[in-house]
Parts: sequence; structure tokens; C-alpha cells
Amino acid sequence: MSKVKYRYNPETLSYDRIKTGFKYYLKRVFLFGLSSNVIGFVIFLGYNEFFDSPKEKRLQRENMQMLAQIEVMDKKLEQVQTVLGDLQQRDENIYRVIFMADSIPNSIRMAGFGGVNRYSALENLSNSELLVNTAQRLDIVLKQLYVQSKSYDEIIDLAKNKDEMLRCTPSIMPISNTDLKRTASGWGWRIHPIYKIKKFHEGMDFTASTGTDVYATGDGVVDEVVSSNIGYGKHIVINHGFGYKTLYAHLNDFNVKVGQKVNRGDVIGAVGNTGTSTAPHLHYEVHVRGQKQNPQHYYFQEDLTADEYEKMIQISSNSNQTFD
Repeated sequence: MSKVKYRYNPETLSYDRIKTGFKYYLKRVFLFGLSSNVIGFVIFLGYNEFFDSPKEKRLQRENMQMLAQIEVMDKKLEQVQTVLGDLQQRDENIYRVIFMADSIPNSIRMAGFGGVNRYSALENLSNSELLVNTAQRLDIVLKQLYVQSKSYDEIIDLAKNKDEMLRCTPSIMPISNTDLKRTASGWGWRIHPIYKIKKFHEGMDFTASTGTDVYATGDGVVDEVVSSNIGYGKHIVINHGFGYKTLYAHLNDFNVKVGQKVNRGDVIGAVGNTGTSTAPHLHYEVHVRGQKQNPQHYYFQEDLTADEYEKMIQISSNSNQTFD
């Protein structure tokens, strides 16, 4: 027997019988379901707000692992940059010095990447600063490695040509000077013989009789054969390649012409007293990449013993006046 339900009516101060039936129960079920769904949804939102799902926890672990790997890679990049810096130092201060190669400017070694922002895709990610910084450092290392690789290719080519380079390097005295008595004046400040003023002498003078043979100090090609009544007078310039040139001044006559190939020891002219000169002698200069160098550093082809070299330096340094 079903229970009869009543509801108190305050207006009549009596109980009214509640009609029950299919619609009544359907309504009750609907209201119960609706309230359950609302409560469940509120609980779901609260759980998501304060608790991570298993998937989120897994993604967080993967994210932390990726960050740890990026930090490890960043530290390894520091080690690579240190090793690369050491290679660059050796390249500049050893290999390129040995082979007389031009230095690679820092503007090329450390060049950046201009134009479009290469890292815009990373800027919207979490931890974007770390990602962008690591990507930038990796690009810089790759660029420096490429430059260093090309540099070593050049050094290898120079090493393959070292025999030719040694033949072309000025390395003997330009006149026969076995007793060293012909060493007159060397590199440094001297009193000019005509103007009687202190002037820097950018070469080395060798006294000798007019007509004494003058030798090419290294293999090369004759660049200039000049006749003049002033300055260097009659003089020859030989281009040896590899950045070397030599000049032979105040000659009496020539034994070569422009464009002629010469070998070390070939007679190219004769000592004279032409141009701004006060006595027969040879003025000799060595140029390296356009800069005049002290010739005394280029007499090492079995020309002088250590004692003879020291004697030659002493004689040329004691002279207080030049012949040109």
C-alpha cells in the first residue's frame, strides 16, 4: 500500500493531500538529477583547480626532464666554446704566425645573425628565455666552427706549399759578406749623411766596391726596375709572394727586367752610388705585407753562424750614420 503524502496549508490551517503520480515522480527525479549534476560539476571544477590530473602530472615530469636536459646542453655549450676559443687562439698565435697568414678579424669570427628574428617561435613558450639563449649560443658556436674549419683549410693549403714558401722567404745576405766588414749601418735611428738630421733608417746598408754582385735573397718575380737620380737611385723590387717583398737600392746597373722570375742567389744587379748616396753601397729592405721589417731577422739560410750573426748586429748597431 502506497504511502499517502500531505502538505500543511498555512492559509487554511489544515493539511492538504498531495497528489502523487507519474509526473510527480518524474519531476522529483529530474530535480534530483539536475542538482546532482550541478554539485558534481562544482566538485569537478574545484578538483581541477586544486589538483593535477595524472596526464598533467606526467606532462609536468616530462617538462622538468626537458628543462634539465636543456640546462645540461647549455653547460656543454660552455665547454665547447672554451675549447673553440683555445683553437682560435692557437690558430691566430701559432699557425697563422708560422705561415705568415693574415689574421681573421673578430668581426668575422664573432659575427651575429642579422635580419629576421630567428627565435620568434620560441618566445611564446614557457621558459622561453632559456630556450632562446641556448639556441642563440648554439648558432654562434656553429658559425664559429664553420669559420675555424675554413681557416684550417687555408692553413693546410699553406702547409702543402711550405717548401715553396721557404724558397721565397728572404733568408740570405744580398751581397757576399763573409768577413762582415761590409756591414755598414742597420735598422734604427741614424744621422742622415746629407741632411745631418736624425732619421729612422728602414733597412740595412752594405759597403762594397762599385760593380759588386747583388743577389736575390729569395725566389720571386721582379716587380720594379727603376732608374732615378734621387732617393733610392737605381733600384729593384722583387715580389716573393706570401706577403714578402725586398728592395735593392743605389745600384750601378741591372741584370733583370720587370716580370722576370728569379731564384735565391741569382745576380740581379751591381752595387753603385746612384740617387741620394754618399759612397758606393747597397741599401737593402725587407717588406712584409707592406710594412718594412728589420732585415737582420732574415739572414738564416746557412749564411751566418750564431757568432757571426751577433757580430753583424753589433757592427750595424754601432754605426751612427748611414750612406743614404
